[in-house]
Amino acid sequence: MANLGFAGKIARAFINSKLTPLIVGASLLLGLFAVKMTPREEEPQIVVPMVDIYLPMPGSTPQEVQERVVKPFEAKLWEIKGVEYLYSMSRPGMGIITVRFLVGQPMEESLVKLYNKVMSNRGVLPPGAGEPLVVPKSIDDVPIMALTLWSERYDHGTLRTLARKWPMN
Repeated sequence: MANLGFAGKIARAFINSKLTPLIVGASLLLGLFAVKMTPREEEPQIVVPMVDIYLPMPGSTPQEVQERVVKPFEAKLWEIKGVEYLYSMSRPGMGIITVRFLVGQPMEESLVKLYNKVMSNRGVLPPGAGEPLVVPKSIDDVPIMALTLWSERYDHGTLRTLARKWPMN
């Protein structure tokens, strides 16, 4: 007989053993028990704190808002411990910064840190800028469906009026 080595000897012992089917059966039962007892949720609630900061600057172009309001505020917001990402957008007269914290950070604690940072740095805002508005976001704020109305017959104003009148119950 050939020299089997360590692994070969173990394999031969299991092939010839009457305990092997019992070990396999016990392993299968243990696996089924583990699958059955592991808690599962259909929709687990993962906490990812997100907050929008609205930075008004009436009468400004998007470039002015970006350079004079959004960029200075972004630099200050990166100083907050636990901030993972910052997303910003500038439009005429308004800058919006979305702050996303690390997964698992407590929402209330993150909101307090952010609010304190925003309010203590209002001096960074240029003259003519309005008060920053801090608005928390949750997973429930994400739309699950979007509808688009289109018509060759009606203009966009009429379609908007129609959409606002439609009951959303």
